[in-house]
Amino acid sequence: MTVHHHDPDLSGRAVAFLVAPEGAEERELTDPWQAVREAGGTPTLVSTVGGTVQTFRHLDRAASYPVDEVVENLDSTDFDALVLPGGVANPDYLRTVPGAVEFAARFLESGRPVAAICHAPWLLIETGLIGGRRLTAWPSLRTDVRNAGATWEDGPVVVCDSGPGPLITSRAPEDLPAFDEALLHRFSVAATGRP
Repeated sequence: MTVHHHDPDLSGRAVAFLVAPEGAEERELTDPWQAVREAGGTPTLVSTVGGTVQTFRHLDRAASYPVDEVVENLDSTDFDALVLPGGVANPDYLRTVPGAVEFAARFLESGRPVAAICHAPWLLIETGLIGGRRLTAWPSLRTDVRNAGATWEDGPVVVCDSGPGPLITSRAPEDLPAFDEALLHRFSVAATGRP
């Protein structure tokens, strides 16, 4: 008898959340973080420096959160999946930091799942590894996505399986329910090798 588990199980799975020291959109960090924890996964907050990160609600300062790990000190293979929250200033800064670009690139190359929302695909574009992929993002990134050789799609969540591993993207905080659901599903499928 086959038992189908509809609730994604991320037990024993380590998920990196990479953000800049400031500028991440708070809900785009806290919503998926909570979703990963509730599914049994272990989220780790990664940034370019230690201490705390300052999140924002649009252009207003929100809460700060303690950094677990500095990206330069990490081996990406310690993690099963990567989540990239948005916020304009966050990925714009991360794409100027070679260690952060490299960290994201390793997930894309290895076929481990990557989930990016809002402006976060800027960091993925910087890796040079999204040609031929399908994705969405905040609408202002449409031209950047196309110039990177990727296909732009307008939808609450786009899941692309045409590369080494799943790429899950969403447009805005309003898409978080769809984003969280898709990333939990794909992270758990990737983890177990079965749906």
